[in-house]
Amino acid sequence: MNDSNTGSNPDASNNLLAGSNASPDTKHGKSEPFTVPQPYRPSDGAGGPDLGPRDIMRDLENPDMLRPPVTDNGLVPNLKFSFSDTHMQLNKGGWSREITVRELPIATTLAGVNMYLTPGGVRELHWHQQSEWAYMIWGSARITSVDQDGRNFIADVGAGDLWFFPAGLPHSIQGLEHGCEFLLVFDDGKFSDLNTLSISDWFAHTPKDVLCANFGVPESAFDSIPSDQLYIFQDEVPGSLESQQVHSPYGTIPQSFKYRLLAQTPIVTPGGTVRIVDSTNFHAAKTIAAALVEIKPGGMRELHWHPNNDEWQYYLTGQGRMTVFAGNGAARTFDYRAGDVGYVPFAYGHYIQNTGDQSLWFLEMFKSDRFMDVSLNQWMALTPRDLVRDNLHVGPELLNALRKEKWPVVKYPGKSYLENIKK
Repeated sequence: MNDSNTGSNPDASNNLLAGSNASPDTKHGKSEPFTVPQPYRPSDGAGGPDLGPRDIMRDLENPDMLRPPVTDNGLVPNLKFSFSDTHMQLNKGGWSREITVRELPIATTLAGVNMYLTPGGVRELHWHQQSEWAYMIWGSARITSVDQDGRNFIADVGAGDLWFFPAGLPHSIQGLEHGCEFLLVFDDGKFSDLNTLSISDWFAHTPKDVLCANFGVPESAFDSIPSDQLYIFQDEVPGSLESQQVHSPYGTIPQSFKYRLLAQTPIVTPGGTVRIVDSTNFHAAKTIAAALVEIKPGGMRELHWHPNNDEWQYYLTGQGRMTVFAGNGAARTFDYRAGDVGYVPFAYGHYIQNTGDQSLWFLEMFKSDRFMDVSLNQWMALTPRDLVRDNLHVGPELLNALRKEKWPVVKYPGKSYLENIKK
C-alpha cells in the first residue's frame, strides 16, 4: 500500500490532527489556503483524524459539532436547521422557503417562512388557521387586512418593522419600489405556507353559478379567474399609500397590525443590545412574543432560560454558537450563522456567544403573549448568599460579582471569544 495514504501513515495522521492546508478554490489565479478541521480535541487528546469521505466545507461551518467542547455530553436532539437546506418555491413575483416540523422535528411550537417579493410582487389575498408574525429584513411592502367587523387596515412596512395578523383574518403583502425580503413566523410547528386558504384557490373551486349568486353579477364576470391557486404573482408597483386607501363605513382596525421595532429604545448592556416586543407594547400580537438581540464581538447572551415556552431563533447577521443544557448531565453545542434557525426546548438552560468579529444579530421568538426569561446570575444574586456558597462551593470572588439587575447580554472579561479559544 502506498505510504502517501494517510490511513497507513502514522506521520500523516499526526499531521492531520494539527490540521492541514488545502486550496479548494482559486481567486484571480491565486490559491486560497485554509485549515482542514479534524475531530480531535487537543485539551484532552480525545478524537482523531477523519480521513473521509467527508464534507469539509460543512465541517468548517460547524466547528463545535465536529469538535465539541469537553463539557458537551449526553443525548440532545438536533436544534439547528438552515434555510439554505430547504426547498425553494419559485414563482413569478417572488420566492419562499420554510422550516417546519418536517425539517426540524423538535420545533413543535412555531414554524417559519422566509419570503422575497419583487417590486410589485404579491403574496395573494389569503388567510390562515394560525396567527402570522413577521419581521421585515430589508426593503418595503404594503400590507392589508380586514377584520370580522368590516374594519380595514392598510399600511407600509420597512426594514426592521413587524406586522401581526391574528388567525383567521384575511390579508395580503405586496413588494414596493425595491422589493423586499421578510421572515414570517406562525404559532404552529406543523404549519405550511403552501397549505393555506387563498382567494384564487377558493374561486377556482367554486361553481360559477354560486359566484354569480354571491356577487350578483353574470357568469361572464368570472371568465378570466385563475384556474388554480396563485400564491405569489407579479403585479405593478402600487401607487402611494394615500392613493390606495379604502374607506370602510365601519372604520379602521383599532389596534395597529404594524410595529416599528427598530424605533424602540433598546436595553443596552456592555455586551450588546436587546429590544423586547410582546402584547404589552405591540398590542395586536397576542400569541407570539420576541426579542431582537445584538451581541457585540466578545459578547454573550447570558446563561438563562425561558419559563413560558420553547424558543425559536432566526439568525440575521454574524456568527455564533449556542450551548443548550438539558439536565441529567446532557448538553450540546451548535454553531449558527445568518439564515440559520435555532431552537431551545421549554426551560432548557442556554447561552449564545458571538464567535465572529462583527455584531451577531438574531431574533428569539415564543408562542406566548409575553416575553419572559430567568437570568442565572440574577437568580443567584437574589438568593441567600450562604445557600449559594454551600450549594456550589464558591467563594467571595464569585459571590461579590453577582448582579441583582438583569444584563441580557454580557461581555467577556478582557479578551474576545476568538482570543480566549486560542489559549
